[in-house]
Amino acid sequence: MLKTRYFLIYTLLMTLVVVASNFLVQFPLSGSLFGIALGDLLTWGAFTYPVAFLITDLTNRQFGAQTARKVVFAGFVVGVALSFVTAQPRIAIASGSAYLLGQLLDIAVFNRLRRQAWWRAPLFGSLIGSALDTTIFFSFAFAASFAIFGPNDPFALEAAPILGVFSTEAPRWMSWAIGDFSVKLLVGLVMLLPYGALMNVLKPMQPARAS
Repeated sequence: MLKTRYFLIYTLLMTLVVVASNFLVQFPLSGSLFGIALGDLLTWGAFTYPVAFLITDLTNRQFGAQTARKVVFAGFVVGVALSFVTAQPRIAIASGSAYLLGQLLDIAVFNRLRRQAWWRAPLFGSLIGSALDTTIFFSFAFAASFAIFGPNDPFALEAAPILGVFSTEAPRWMSWAIGDFSVKLLVGLVMLLPYGALMNVLKPMQPARAS
């Protein structure tokens, strides 16, 4: 069946993105920009993870929210399993929670906007989903108030100038979150290009429903 074939393809792509992002998050960027040490703010995983929103949105457009959720859950199972093997339990909890809730919010926003201009649903879905994803991950992983999930990271909680350049200080993990979300905003805009290019190829195969 055509739907089954596409579902398997989307699931495989989502799995590859999750695996790649979990691997690349171990490698900070090198160099600096405007005096900011990029390695203190970003890893290469920040550039690959937003592709997950593109996969979710294409699935949602073609088959609807129910199938999109199945693809998201498949990526969730793989991502959580890998995270518990390769990272501390607190990071695994943060990663899995952020991914699942961010992607499900993306689906809900996409459904609400899918009948408007073609770019609104994928753009706002991914950006709002990314905002929730970033907030949950960095809060659960590093904020002192979520120590219930595991030991605090003293380096992450250390006060430092925001983004390394502003006079106002905040826990270091907040600068990491700002840097991460900034990249997600940029990549979210770039992902409109492949989404727009594939719109005429991956046409909806069932009437859209807000579910």
